[in-house]
Amino acid sequence: MSRIRVVIASAILLLSNIFLPQAAQAQANPPAKVEHSRGVYHVKTCPGPASAGTARCFAHVVTDSQGHPLAGPPSQVVTPSGYGPADLRAAYGLTSADWGSGATTVAVVDAYGYDEAEADLAVYRAKFGLPACTTSNGCFKKVNQRGQTSSYPREDTGWAQETALDLDMVSAMCPGCKILLVQADSPTYSNLANAENAARVLGAKVISNSYGGPESGSSAYEPFYNYPGVAVTVSSGDSGYGVSFPASSNHVTAVGGTSLTRAGTSWSEAAWSGAGSGCSTVYAKPSWQTDAGCAKRTIADVSAVADPATGVAVYGPASRKASAWMVFGGTSVGAPLIAGIYGANGHGVNNGSDPYANQSALKDVTSGSNGSCGGSYLCTAGPSYDGPTGLGTPKGVSAF
Repeated sequence: MSRIRVVIASAILLLSNIFLPQAAQAQANPPAKVEHSRGVYHVKTCPGPASAGTARCFAHVVTDSQGHPLAGPPSQVVTPSGYGPADLRAAYGLTSADWGSGATTVAVVDAYGYDEAEADLAVYRAKFGLPACTTSNGCFKKVNQRGQTSSYPREDTGWAQETALDLDMVSAMCPGCKILLVQADSPTYSNLANAENAARVLGAKVISNSYGGPESGSSAYEPFYNYPGVAVTVSSGDSGYGVSFPASSNHVTAVGGTSLTRAGTSWSEAAWSGAGSGCSTVYAKPSWQTDAGCAKRTIADVSAVADPATGVAVYGPASRKASAWMVFGGTSVGAPLIAGIYGANGHGVNNGSDPYANQSALKDVTSGSNGSCGGSYLCTAGPSYDGPTGLGTPKGVSAF
């Protein structure tokens, strides 16, 4: 059993006594169906399925059996549960040289508002010894989908939790990068596309997207994920075998998911059962993909930790009333994590092709599955490329 699973399990009683009555239990109803895997309860922060022309976020928060986040206020949490920046950087081979700089802006695109985004990000970065990233020092900027620093959309707790996760993961992997948060009015493809364009116009060199929805009706919005010279990362999904958009765009880096386990100073990974993967029915196969079992675009390209049982530490809204430390999983971890690595590397990119040109800088994941597809590589990890984990997980920054 991993250290994180042990910590999570032992924290259930303690944290429920010290914090849940004040914040997490303020939610009258659990936000989604409670899932249970590998000894951990968790819920999707953006319940689905998404309707046509609409996306939902792919974050999972670790909860109690009733679906209330296991949350601890900063005054009572000495060491947050879940992997922190030092863990993630060690697992994925980033060194002190891979810090990033203010010359690179990483954008996070999400739906709805998040009033405490900057304040919560400050708690995360201070806890883990990362430099401050604020509006006043020029590191952090929050805009709406029109690029304005006012008239923000209304807040939604589930999407705000997603946003907190995204901001923290970018910070973990690229502490030196500037961060641009773009808040779409709602999770319609149209509004998210406008937010994507705002990120590009405002100079982002990397754009992270931790959401998805049906491929049907998405074609009109696909050009908004095609910005030559800009790395666009997208989570592959959180319901197992199956394809979602915009991960299926052939101009993005689609990020699948793994279970990440530490044993001493070494790390091992297997495909996460919830990671999205498969064969697009809409988008053509890009020239840099050569797998033979799918005539169109195959998902994913690369992967990173996603299993809630081996999740990451996040500081964000446990409810509408209070922020707290929580543990998150889902492929929503991977899109901003990989975006942060793109930012730490800091060079121009060629759409989603970079990992395929630098496969030696990726660790192949060869075990695990995310569903039933007749044993095909589309849903079963194995040597070389596979759907759930793509070409593998980062081994330093040079694949990006």
